[in-house]
Amino acid sequence: MTTELMWFRRDLRTHDLPALVTAADADRLACVFVLDPHLLDHERVSPARKRYLRQALVDLDNRLGDLGGQLMVVLGDPRHVVPALAKDLEVDAVHVTADHTPFAVARDDAVEKALADDGRTLERHQGVSIAPPGSVRTGSDSVYKVFTPFHRTWTQRDHGEPLTPPAALPRAPDGVGRIDTVAPTEVPQLDVRGPDEAWPDGGEGPARERLDDWLDGPVDDYDDRRDVLGVPGTSRLSPDLHMGCLSAREAWTRLDRRNPGQDTYATELAWRDFYLHVMAEWPDTARGAFREEYRDLPWHDDDDAFEAWAEGQTGFPIVDAAMRQLSTMGWMHNRARMIVASFLCKDLLVDWRRGEAHFMANLVDGDTCSNNGGWQWAAGTGTDAQQFIRIFNPTTQGTRFDPDGVYVRRWVPELADLPNNRLHEPWRLSEEDQEALGVIIGEDYPAPIVDHAEARQRAMDWWSQAT
Repeated sequence: MTTELMWFRRDLRTHDLPALVTAADADRLACVFVLDPHLLDHERVSPARKRYLRQALVDLDNRLGDLGGQLMVVLGDPRHVVPALAKDLEVDAVHVTADHTPFAVARDDAVEKALADDGRTLERHQGVSIAPPGSVRTGSDSVYKVFTPFHRTWTQRDHGEPLTPPAALPRAPDGVGRIDTVAPTEVPQLDVRGPDEAWPDGGEGPARERLDDWLDGPVDDYDDRRDVLGVPGTSRLSPDLHMGCLSAREAWTRLDRRNPGQDTYATELAWRDFYLHVMAEWPDTARGAFREEYRDLPWHDDDDAFEAWAEGQTGFPIVDAAMRQLSTMGWMHNRARMIVASFLCKDLLVDWRRGEAHFMANLVDGDTCSNNGGWQWAAGTGTDAQQFIRIFNPTTQGTRFDPDGVYVRRWVPELADLPNNRLHEPWRLSEEDQEALGVIIGEDYPAPIVDHAEARQRAMDWWSQAT
């Protein structure tokens, strides 16, 4: 008789989960999620993400219950908890969905060694990405460093069909009753309150509803609306994909790529895979520049500028709107992420890693690989060929992607009464107009902390000297 353990992590679902399907073939099966205090208390884990996790664990327990199983939630270091649990329950094998961040790889290697020392195995399965890391390769059998050829090869692959959940789960081992478990709703670190109308409900159930709603029409307009900041033109599925409440492969297979909007969205899923593949192959990029020659750039240590950026007080409305959206919603539109990242790294010359860490501390969808890849793209230190010379003009970005001012007026209400032709550059208002509109620049709303034209030239000069 075989007894096995399903260790859930970033795969909080029952649909299209190879690890669970395989584990369900055992005679006895226990399911566990280990709440690591190191992560619960870590500054890079946002309140919104904790709330999502709490709800997702409750949802998963209910879904496993429908299949005849149950989810044990155990508090502790998984490097110790999982081997001890496997020994206590006399488990033959532990099944996991492989994760590929440096932290996750080191953790899993430690667990695998401890299990092996006790005559047990750790079985790693695919399921976080669509294509397994390292499987999309160049003609010279290396991992791609550039997205466009990666995307071309990735698209031509057969990614397989999503798996259905097991019809039923085996009975749990007799010893599960003596395991010291906790209820997710009673863990203080997960008892997070926030703006419920802004934070998405966590769990496979809500995630699948969001996917259905997205594919039921809005995705068709994605190609035209994805960069418009003031409209709901994006999927908002990133938290569901990050926590694994949705299978990225299922989302991919349900798309009709003959439709321009759906094809463009498919490309975004490819970007997610690409950054995961890059970090899996080059784990040092988690804390440093992808390009080795850019790892010691003399970034400016300007705390005042960073704080103004983080608090949405730069004097550039599109930047401030985005940063205020982040602090309120735990989420930010992708176009806005590019704008604020460019501003921090190039207008202010602040190290991209400070911005990357701030995002992780606030985002509900804080994904190490995607967040890191996006910031290095903006900073010019990553895989992108254009490097540092792409410098976004925040005023131009605002007028182009928020032409009617819907986005800025929502998140920067002190500017709500400004006309569109001054909304994205309020410092150009005359003193008389400022008085009439009730917005005094420098008092009611900050003056720009930099002159963009001068900052752009400073950045170009800095880059040429530093490299």
